[in-house]
Amino acid sequence: MATDVEDPQRRDFLIIAGNAFAAVGAASLIWPFVQQMNPDAGAKALASIEVDLSPIKVGQAITVMWRGKPVFIRHRTQEEIDAAKKVPLTDLPDEAARNDNIAADAAATDENRTLQGHENWLVMVGICTHLGCIPKGQSLSDTKGDFGGWFCPCHGSHYDTAGRIRKGPAPRNLEVPTYDFVSDTKIKIG
Repeated sequence: MATDVEDPQRRDFLIIAGNAFAAVGAASLIWPFVQQMNPDAGAKALASIEVDLSPIKVGQAITVMWRGKPVFIRHRTQEEIDAAKKVPLTDLPDEAARNDNIAADAAATDENRTLQGHENWLVMVGICTHLGCIPKGQSLSDTKGDFGGWFCPCHGSHYDTAGRIRKGPAPRNLEVPTYDFVSDTKIKIG
């Protein structure tokens, strides 16, 4: 007489294999949805940029685009640096440095607006902190305002040679983005 007895090892194998097959199938369906949430190559490329500073002469400035924003880079003269260092903090409407490279509560001294050892280079996001206009002052022929830095013609904000608000409706100094010198003549922003 023959008896039909189920093999328990075979049943366990089928359950494990079926669950594994279902897990692999679910993962292959979910993976495209997870991947589409990651930033694309264009967004990753904008996360940081490298800028060659060697063509910029003393007293000149350039504007580069980073994350869709203009970034002002100025090779300051010794006179501009000296003028910025002489300003007492009590004369500033915004006494915070607004420099992403240092502590958030740092004072808006000229030294805190630049990187140590590279005080002649000023790097800032070129957007007026009042209503988001682009201040004038990058070109040699631009009006630089009452303090020799930048002037926002939209509502009359004046910034000094360290990018600090000195006069007008703008509430804050121009922002200094995260940046670092990768060599003596090249910076990486972001």
